Amino acid sequence: MVDETNKDETQNEAQAEISDGSDAEQVNTENEPQNEELKADQSSTGPSEDSPQDPGDSMESVMDMYEESFKRFAEGEVVTGRVISIDKDHVLVDIGYKSEGQVRIQEFLDKSGNVTAEVGDVIEVMVEWWDDEDERVLLSKDKAANIKVWEAVKKSYDEEGTVKGTITNRVKGGFSVDIGVPGFLPGSQADLRPIRNLDDMVGKEFDFKILKYNRKRSNIVLSRRAILENELAEKRSATLATIHEGKVVEGAVKNITEYGVFVDLGGVDGLLHITDISWGRVKHPSELFSIGDPITVKILNLDLENERVSLGMKQLNEDPWTTASEQYAVGSRVTGRVVSLTDYGAFIELEEGIEGLIHVSEMSWTRKIRHPSKVVSVGEEVDAVVLDIKPESRRISLGMKQVVPNPWDVISEKYPIGTTIEGKIKNITDFGLFIGIDEGIDGLVHISDISWTRRIKHPSELFKKGDVIQAIVLDIEKENERFSLGIKQLQDDPWASVAERYKVGKEITGTITNLTDFGIFVELEEGIEGLVHVSEISKEKIKTPTEKFKIGDVISARVMNINSDERRIGLSIKRLEIEDEQNLLSEYVNNMGQATSTFGEILRENLQEKLNED
Repeated sequence: MVDETNKDETQNEAQAEISDGSDAEQVNTENEPQNEELKADQSSTGPSEDSPQDPGDSMESVMDMYEESFKRFAEGEVVTGRVISIDKDHVLVDIGYKSEGQVRIQEFLDKSGNVTAEVGDVIEVMVEWWDDEDERVLLSKDKAANIKVWEAVKKSYDEEGTVKGTITNRVKGGFSVDIGVPGFLPGSQADLRPIRNLDDMVGKEFDFKILKYNRKRSNIVLSRRAILENELAEKRSATLATIHEGKVVEGAVKNITEYGVFVDLGGVDGLLHITDISWGRVKHPSELFSIGDPITVKILNLDLENERVSLGMKQLNEDPWTTASEQYAVGSRVTGRVVSLTDYGAFIELEEGIEGLIHVSEMSWTRKIRHPSKVVSVGEEVDAVVLDIKPESRRISLGMKQVVPNPWDVISEKYPIGTTIEGKIKNITDFGLFIGIDEGIDGLVHISDISWTRRIKHPSELFKKGDVIQAIVLDIEKENERFSLGIKQLQDDPWASVAERYKVGKEITGTITNLTDFGIFVELEEGIEGLVHVSEISKEKIKTPTEKFKIGDVISARVMNINSDERRIGLSIKRLEIEDEQNLLSEYVNNMGQATSTFGEILRENLQEKLNED
């Protein structure tokens, strides 16, 4: 008996020679006449006992039967047979021509080991080998199925048809597909676009196109993309034939970029630019759309030659600016939502497509706002008043401070000039003090209005931030929003009575506070100083007062003049010295009056003349 292994190898080689893919001639398996004979009862070929037989017919029938007995199927041929019995090792199949073949039982076992064949089943099998000695025929159901699959592969390839298959698993470079025999699907041929999650494809059934095959190497290359491209081309042609400018169409979001949304209209992609999404503000299309979302759009422009379609969504609604001037009249009060902030103001959305600007200068009557974020925040709802509207340039000017009364309109009535107020020092600068009066209103005490008499280099010498002090209202300028205060005005001006306290000719005593090239400053009392000009220091010529005096010296001087308006007092040390000398001479002359000699009289006369000259 022939070894089974060698027999299988011989049969496989024969089978490969018979069918060599797209390049080899396929086995002729057109056995329909023979299979039809299988379906007929073998006993029907003989004459019926009840019917009369023609001797000629009977002889012809015998000859036919004799010739039939020598006919048999070729090895490698696929035939149709009927299961007539099943045992533990084989399934016996009647393939006609009084031939019965065996199929290994393993070819009928499912994954659980159960036999799937039943007596009477009609199946296709391949003739593997004829055993003439034992008058046995070895058959294979699996190899028959394999041959049928390859026949279907060839037919699909030749006719550019499709085959169904299930993706079984991922492999290097693509997927393995079961179409009856294993096929390879390259990753680039799996879809029109790159697939993000390749595992999602495993286990799914699709239609495929056969790009190439080689039966000898059992190699089949499949494509799903080719089918999708054909479908897309058909859709594109149908869509382009029906769309036109101005038409409202349905689509699906295909891709999202920072400048717009690509919409699939059915094989044709259109661009919905970010500026055509809404009449209002759109920061990024992803805020409104997700890939796959259904969308209704209007065709704005159609370029059939280049297959470019421009879409619009906001055009489905009327432009809100057409009626804005009626809805937002100047002076009307509105409510809106803060959508963005800039250094110069806040943009307020009044409705979709209409925004107004509140300039930073229009946010408060009293506060100096450096940045809008100090007052409002994005997303906050605010009340405002329409200050101006220009529909042609799509601009509305708004004001927040106009919602409440201007405190400067009533501040002069509340605090008349001359009123004494009390407040906390909110800020100290080189030029004065800012005192809080009312909410948002500060009054300024200029450095010159802090004291009548003291020389103040910086207000911080006397005050600190947070001190509560009193001041008098000096002036209110509503137009310039200025509120002037004075501290020194709480007391009388000491210079107003200086002329009474320091009359011209009066001798005073004071302390030197400052020495300059042009004179000496002498403090007469706190805040009241007089000046001894360098020409009034001494009868003798001096280059600088520092030759004779130093700061802190106490000196006496004569009041020469007073100017209360300019707050000046002129003093003289020289005049006091001259007067002292005259007094001495006068006293000496008087004492000489008692002398009797002629010489004494002459001397007295000369001294008298000298005194008169002085």
